[in-house]
Amino acid sequence: MPSPDRISQTLTSHELRQTPVRRAVLQVLLDSSYALSGHEIEERIGADTDRITLYRTLKTFEDSGLIHRVVDTSDIVRYASCSIECSAHEHFDNHVHFKCTNCHHIYCLNQVAIPAVTLPAKFEAKTRDYLLAGVCRECTP
Repeated sequence: MPSPDRISQTLTSHELRQTPVRRAVLQVLLDSSYALSGHEIEERIGADTDRITLYRTLKTFEDSGLIHRVVDTSDIVRYASCSIECSAHEHFDNHVHFKCTNCHHIYCLNQVAIPAVTLPAKFEAKTRDYLLAGVCRECTP
């Protein structure tokens, strides 16, 4: 569990105001070992949080390089905290995501880099997403 000082330092380093909702959302994301949907975040921070404020907070965090969207095969957008090197100008989340087919959690595998891909001439990639599916260690008997 991140300390209140770490939450404060993280928001300050990304030049974000310290609001109760921002602190709560960041705490939830840092406490989670897997990516969370907006609905899951809302459940964890409490029903008294305005949904519009929550989604504006998520958008602000994403724009500032604090969190990233996680690619999924469903229509559900999930969010995970970024690495410390990320900023509003550049994301360094060149890592593999893993979706458990049993519990449906999506994990950031920060230690596994996305393999290099050579594109044909006149093709230029703007983003890189890599999703593996299988059974996570929590669901493996």
